[in-house]
Amino acid sequence: MIDKVRQIALKVLYEINEKQAYSNIALDSAIKQMRKESNEFYDKDISFISEIVYGTTSWRLTIDEIIKKHSNIRLKKISPWILNILRMSIYQILFLDKVPKSAAVNEGVNLAKRYGHQASSNFVNAILRKVDKQDYETFFANEDDVERISLTTSMPKWLVEALLKQNERKVVEKICQDSNKKPNVHIRVNSLKIDKETLKRDLQEQGIQAQEGEVEDFLILDKAKNLESKKEFREGKFTVQDEVAGFIPLFLNPKPNQRVLDACSSPGGKTTYMAELMQNQGEILAWDLHEHRIKLVEQVASRLGITIIQTEVKDATKWEEKYMETFDKILLDVPCLGIGVLKRKPDIKWKRKQEDIEEMTKIQLEILQTCSTYLKKGGELVYSTCSILKEENQDVIEKFLTKNPNFRIEKIEKEGKGFLTKFVENRKFIQVYPNEKSDGFFMCKICKA
Repeated sequence: MIDKVRQIALKVLYEINEKQAYSNIALDSAIKQMRKESNEFYDKDISFISEIVYGTTSWRLTIDEIIKKHSNIRLKKISPWILNILRMSIYQILFLDKVPKSAAVNEGVNLAKRYGHQASSNFVNAILRKVDKQDYETFFANEDDVERISLTTSMPKWLVEALLKQNERKVVEKICQDSNKKPNVHIRVNSLKIDKETLKRDLQEQGIQAQEGEVEDFLILDKAKNLESKKEFREGKFTVQDEVAGFIPLFLNPKPNQRVLDACSSPGGKTTYMAELMQNQGEILAWDLHEHRIKLVEQVASRLGITIIQTEVKDATKWEEKYMETFDKILLDVPCLGIGVLKRKPDIKWKRKQEDIEEMTKIQLEILQTCSTYLKKGGELVYSTCSILKEENQDVIEKFLTKNPNFRIEKIEKEGKGFLTKFVENRKFIQVYPNEKSDGFFMCKICKA
């Protein structure tokens, strides 16, 4: 009998690896479909599916090397369904101690019978029975730093090399290791509707333990499941957002009755937090390149009871004279390679290539150059990314300042608490690398003379 939970995980992995679907979107869609079709699935089932999908996707490079070791058939010649069955089964054997190897092997063989033929199931059985944890442990003995870090952390070689150019080896190893760790669940309290202590108490009454985050208005939840079904979520009393993302609007510090631009606003987390900080007074223009993404911003704002956000489908690289020097503050959370959020979106590792850096930094600089003209004299602009590559961060800022001497970096008055304490560079840039508690991100505030 086919294990339905593993079968759903397999279908999601197929969507990610063969149809280039985004891991978070494919998984969310599958879970919603599960709940619509049946009530026999429990939170533990959804957690197991998520574990298999994110874990297998994150460790794909390492797992593929182990398949190569035990298979006499090249990866490209293996049926995509069978290859993904091997990947998810090996992930369970190597990284999930709670799953007996016999269960991983048997369920993998059963899936192979369903999605292949008898020879396929024999092939899967033969390979899975050979796999053990020693296969992974042998990678640590590799003397080549790039190769060893790549294989032991499942990080593409080009990315390891890029990080080694700007950091010491131990730092790079830590970044790569932490990029595979399961992220915490953070929520932002909507101060327009409820205070933090009241929400904390309400959640604890439902068995959800919440502790203070390191960023204002944020809570870290323990064992939180299916948050979007909670009454408090539907009523707009909180939204799910990583607290490091929340620090960016705080860094810009918009005030009530100011006119603010968020030029790359979707899905709306930072936009709506700025509105909350402004006490829903003033005006925020929220732009994005695609209409379906703008609708995401509108939906979040509506649920949270925010009325000061005006959305528009707009390309932030295209200049418009009517916006010249009209904004008090501007947030540019620009498109980036997303290397700082691999623990939440592990498929990024396999979608991005080294040659993408040049194209991405060109777009980033164009957005910064165009939107900087919309800032009033004396106004403030925050440039941010969820990347940890210097080319997308410090280098973009320095190129901009070279061409625009009427702008200057606003030095940081004091270092933040917690995970921010040690990440301020020369009191100019904040660069946080992925760690046990947070994602990676970059921020810099510039002012117009």
